[in-house]
Amino acid sequence: MEKTRQARSTGRRPAAAASGTADPAHHGLPLHEVVLLLGTDHVQGLASAEVARRQIQFGANVLPRSRGGGIFRKLARQFNNPLVYVLLAAAAVTLFLGEYLDSGVILAVVLVNTVIGFVQEVRAEAALDALHSLVRTRAVVVRDGQRLEVPSEDLVPGDLVLLEAGDKVPADLRLVRLSGLRADESALTGESEAVAKDEVVLPPTTPVADRRNMVYSGTLVTAGTGAGVVVAIGGETELGEIHRLMGAVQPVATPLTQKLARFSMTLTVAILALAAVTFLAGVARGQEPAQMFTAAVALAVGAIPEGLPAAVTVTLAIGVRRMARRRAVVRRLPVVETLGSTTVICSDKTGTFTENQMTVRGLWTPAGSYDVTGSGYGPEGRILPAGAGAGAGAGVQGAVEAAGGAAAQDVALHWSLLAGGACNDAKVVREGDVWQVQGDPTEAAMLVAAGKGGVDTAQFLAATPRRSALPFTSERLYMATLHSPRLPDGSGTGKDTVLVKGAVERVLELCAWQMDSHGANAHLNKQAVLEVAHRFAGTGLRVLATATMHLPAGTVLSEANLHGQLTLTGLQAMFDPPREAAAAAVRACHQAGVAVKMITGDHVGTAATIAEAVGITADRADGTALTGAELGAIPADQLPDAVERATVFARVSPEQKLRLIGALQSRGHVVAMTGDGVNDAPALRQANVGIAMGRSGTEVAKEASDIVLTDDDFATIEAAVEEGRNVFDNLTKFIVWTLPTNMGEGLVILVAILAGATLPVLPTQILWINMTTAVCLGLMLAFEPKEPGLMSRPPRAPGRPLLTWTLTLRILLVSTLLVAGTWWIFELELDSGASLAEARTAAVNVFVAVELFYLFSCRSLTRSVWRIGFFSNRWVILGVVVQAAGQLAITYSPVMNGLFHTAPIGVDTWLRILGIAVLASLVVAVDKRFRRHAF
Repeated sequence: MEKTRQARSTGRRPAAAASGTADPAHHGLPLHEVVLLLGTDHVQGLASAEVARRQIQFGANVLPRSRGGGIFRKLARQFNNPLVYVLLAAAAVTLFLGEYLDSGVILAVVLVNTVIGFVQEVRAEAALDALHSLVRTRAVVVRDGQRLEVPSEDLVPGDLVLLEAGDKVPADLRLVRLSGLRADESALTGESEAVAKDEVVLPPTTPVADRRNMVYSGTLVTAGTGAGVVVAIGGETELGEIHRLMGAVQPVATPLTQKLARFSMTLTVAILALAAVTFLAGVARGQEPAQMFTAAVALAVGAIPEGLPAAVTVTLAIGVRRMARRRAVVRRLPVVETLGSTTVICSDKTGTFTENQMTVRGLWTPAGSYDVTGSGYGPEGRILPAGAGAGAGAGVQGAVEAAGGAAAQDVALHWSLLAGGACNDAKVVREGDVWQVQGDPTEAAMLVAAGKGGVDTAQFLAATPRRSALPFTSERLYMATLHSPRLPDGSGTGKDTVLVKGAVERVLELCAWQMDSHGANAHLNKQAVLEVAHRFAGTGLRVLATATMHLPAGTVLSEANLHGQLTLTGLQAMFDPPREAAAAAVRACHQAGVAVKMITGDHVGTAATIAEAVGITADRADGTALTGAELGAIPADQLPDAVERATVFARVSPEQKLRLIGALQSRGHVVAMTGDGVNDAPALRQANVGIAMGRSGTEVAKEASDIVLTDDDFATIEAAVEEGRNVFDNLTKFIVWTLPTNMGEGLVILVAILAGATLPVLPTQILWINMTTAVCLGLMLAFEPKEPGLMSRPPRAPGRPLLTWTLTLRILLVSTLLVAGTWWIFELELDSGASLAEARTAAVNVFVAVELFYLFSCRSLTRSVWRIGFFSNRWVILGVVVQAAGQLAITYSPVMNGLFHTAPIGVDTWLRILGIAVLASLVVAVDKRFRRHAF
């Protein structure tokens, strides 16, 4: 409070607290102190002159914009990558050799990668821009005692804002008066139920999700009316704190980009060192420096894997297409592979594991218990006696008839459903194929349940319209409506009907009787009702009681005339149900060695219940379920251990979500984070893979994410992980296939220099080999289908190198076979009287033939090609045919002979070439058989 006084006296804004509000004590101060500190009037509002002064002092009620530099700086950042350095070096070398076409191709690859990176960085900034749309609205304020509608940007601290159902809250407000006000804060806090607001003074340490006397910018009023004074605007709001967190988060490099960066750097150093050795060795042997420089350049050209960037891009793009078919839209290419390396999935509860649609699942009346089938806000479902099962083959019409029959046999059930549906301010409307709620989700669930029971609330309200109501408040804990029958002339007469719904204990206090199955009043068995309610609550359900009574026509509805006069009709138990496929997906993730953790802003009891339902263990006793308050009390050095052990985190703030993700990453985990709300956005950016919900997710969450699920289903994440693993497998296969050629070409030249012999292959011939085989053969591995058992093995260790020792040995083996085979046939052809051009042509075809046969071996790093199906990847067959045609062209076409210094060769030479390729293939097959357990 003193801090606020000092800030106001000096004309500066109060410093932002950790919670994000301008003064975290506003919810903990009596209302008169809040009004005094803000220098306002909670009835008349601010004077117009004071508003103008404060607009100059505090600025507009908008979120600050931050940019990552201009266009040229963004473009320059895309070149800061070792792989790009290798590509630029390759382009310079080929340009030096006069191979302008090859140089242009390589530069085109660099340009494409630069454009993709630039676009992704620009799109990342859109995550911050999306937040601005949440506060661009209009607000109703009181200024100079007059009611005005103004743009939300014009609000200032101290403004008096009026709220009603359907309004988007334009700033952080301390409530000064209200009537049945409820707010949907799920996007900000993760709380799945609308929060009932009141004016009570709260402890200063109360977390945001429990501040009942505040409403926050960007949230939605679902019921009631109210008024509040603005305590924070723009960047000082809770929404502004999320904006700050998002702006401060640096996207984490993916395992693929990290591994490729290290691999490219190592490869660059090795190529330069080898070229330098070649140059020095030749000069030491008395060769001309210019000639040796050309040879060193040829070696560098041969060693650089020009096709690697294209293979990475194509493989990732194919992974993107496959994921899209499985309802996962990828926004950033490298994260396709990252999913395959994921070791922990941290998922929000609401809308991810659950439907994000409150659903009545159980009903109880004094005459019996009932199960409610169906899920969400759709009308499909039925009401059956408890334990009867849904039956088979019943259509929607049959379900309605069965439900209506149950309500007809139990009059209390009919009145309970009627109370839930008519004592209600919510609406459920169909938008396309989706049912949407207008109002409170809990009321919507009861409205849908009434429809499943065959109770037509619209018909009841038409015949018996609502005359008055007692809205739900946190003090009252129930809602009551008064209905009068309508006569043909429009007048009301006879007895009025009162319908009530609310908290069980509170409604029981008002009841004197309970209704039996025939509609008669019977003695109220309060203890039995409480036992049923506790049994429902023990399974994670939210329980509301319904009651009714009749009053003489014209009686004024009041709390006094309800006390001890109501008849209990029943209980309705509801919750946000888990998705049907969530449990199977969690089991699949566990089988694949991927841990699953739930991070939510909801209550710990509700979170633990859902976690148990979908197969995530959660036990408060052994510390596997923790609240945000408990996390805040854990020392920083002990946090990683606690986060590793726990599986459910409830009532956590956006900043705590960031800490949780960071703690897991500090232990070497590759973390995928799912979410749909504004409060999830910073964590989505911090995670290695951010996954947003496409249907229920906010635009902020989508823009902050790397992947968007079009069906909001956790099961889709499991499918995406499978595709990600396949992408990494295929990239590894390409690298294992291409490196022996590059290494072999470099070694062939090095041996020639050291031996003082003629080069078996020329630089232009090396470029032909590298470019054609990479496109026609290597890229075909990107289309390789998933191998069996892909999801039964543990994820790759984050620190595991791109190439294991086993794969490195295989690369060395094939490189040795290439060097030996090339030199053998080159010398043999010369000794047989062939020309130098013919011998070099034979050497070039040895390289291509060995690569072609080796390609089939690389289709699986552990299995033989016959076990995975020789024709299971028809793209490989097509590539082989095209490559073979190219080799015939370079060997026998006069034009190609002139360009690449080749010459036609005989059938006997081809037989020797094929013999070398077959022999190399057999050696690799033997190596694979004996080393397959080393993977």
